[in-house]
Amino acid sequence: MAQMTSAEAAKLLKKLNEELGAVMRKEEQSKDFLAALGEDPETVRPAYDYAETSEKINGLEAKIRLLKHSINSFNVSTVVPGIDMTIDQALIYIPQLTKKCGKLWEMMNKLPKARENSAMYGRTNPVIDYRYINYDIAEVEHDYYECKKELDRAQLQLDLVNSTVQLTVDNSVME
Repeated sequence: MAQMTSAEAAKLLKKLNEELGAVMRKEEQSKDFLAALGEDPETVRPAYDYAETSEKINGLEAKIRLLKHSINSFNVSTVVPGIDMTIDQALIYIPQLTKKCGKLWEMMNKLPKARENSAMYGRTNPVIDYRYINYDIAEVEHDYYECKKELDRAQLQLDLVNSTVQLTVDNSVME
């Protein structure tokens, strides 16, 4: 068994997926071919070995499965210090915080009273409508900065775990 950080495992996974994509693209380009009428097909036949290509694809897919399983097992069992959640929970929590911060950002940047665009279907309405906020901007601004602080903290703690704590990976993934 090999040891590596989650960040290293993610880079290896990306590399394996790129290798798999390259083999599959090459197969797609060479598994069949066109020859013009009267042209000798053997002179334009691309190099392609079905059995060898299938073996490469199967091998890469097996490595990807093993590596993803190691990453998933690590993510569900490793607690991120400071936020007291497993990595898989943090990977849900961070997008939730991002969405919440985005909503609060929009709310805190609204004017207390804003003229509403009343043009509908190419016609203008002589009545001027105003949109009023229905909340305390100072409270929303406070919540935004707290949310942003929590988001930054969670991201930093997750980054720290991903770059320092090691997970166990089957040696065959490394070959």
